Amino acid sequence: MSESLEHYRQSIDNIDAALIYMLAERFKVTQAVGRFKANNALPPADPGREERQIARLRQLASDAQLDPVFAEKFLRFIIDEVIRHHQQIADQG
Repeated sequence: MSESLEHYRQSIDNIDAALIYMLAERFKVTQAVGRFKANNALPPADPGREERQIARLRQLASDAQLDPVFAEKFLRFIIDEVIRHHQQIADQG
């Protein structure tokens, strides 16, 4: 295997690790949001916020030369998981 391919793969591995740690941190914060919502009788989902976030991240993706459709699918997957967690928290309380 060439040295440059190995270098690229190492960079990809580092980026993947960073993504995992960033997602873990994001979910720690969204869990706190879920507890706050449950404690204050707020609904698990906020469709207006979700749409604003999707629009904002589509623009960021476009600015970064990343396919905005892909970015939206990725974010939608995360949002759906967060809402699922918020619903579980609400159901426990």
